[in-house]
Amino acid sequence: MRTNFLCALLISLAACNRPQSANQTTAKVDSTPLQTQQTSVYTTKTPAYDGIGQVYLGREISQVMGHLGAEWLERPERQQEERTDLLLAALDLKPTDVVADIGAGTGYFSFRLARAVPQGKVLAVDIQPEMIEYLNNGRKKENVPNVEPILGTITDPKLPANSVDLALMVDAYHEFSNPREMGIALVRSLKPGGRIVLVEYRAEDPNVPIKEHHKMSEAQATREMNALGLKLIKNDSRLPQQHVLIFGKK
Repeated sequence: MRTNFLCALLISLAACNRPQSANQTTAKVDSTPLQTQQTSVYTTKTPAYDGIGQVYLGREISQVMGHLGAEWLERPERQQEERTDLLLAALDLKPTDVVADIGAGTGYFSFRLARAVPQGKVLAVDIQPEMIEYLNNGRKKENVPNVEPILGTITDPKLPANSVDLALMVDAYHEFSNPREMGIALVRSLKPGGRIVLVEYRAEDPNVPIKEHHKMSEAQATREMNALGLKLIKNDSRLPQQHVLIFGKK
């Protein structure tokens, strides 16, 4: 088990690998809902060192970063490394938008998004109760009442149908153990004209110092979103290490 101290130490040594935790079981297959689709959409293999051995459309799903990596999400150098300050502009949000922050974690983006949609709201979804606690505490500390923490599951973000203008996943989608089921649920939650945005480290760039299974290529992400009936609207290139892949319904 890696401790928070070790996570911070690795970052300070410029390892730039996302931390892992003993909570990795949350990223493994939920056998009850998945068994009915196992033969059609998922296959299995011997796990890579940073994968879970479950394959979707040719991609091995990565291990999950658990709540023990919270300090890594909130590290002071994150804005400079990832230029997180540029992301909101790429999303082209309206003040009244409803945004779902999927895999919200500590709320690093949720609270920033909330200020960009003062007449709307942010649905901050995470599957870990520990992260929901972070979000609830942060909502009080940051005084942003338009953030609504939601405890989802590995197959369902628990979002109402036709309720979301934009669903954002920042370095999260590649860890979903059930991307097909989650994707279907997210598409169902979109309003007409709604968008899904994946922010993922560029697999095409070997200079991005992130573990292989924690990266995604534009081609792979597009393949998986196409399977949900979505098309790529734009790949915004303003971030130094990550794709900003914006998808809408075909």
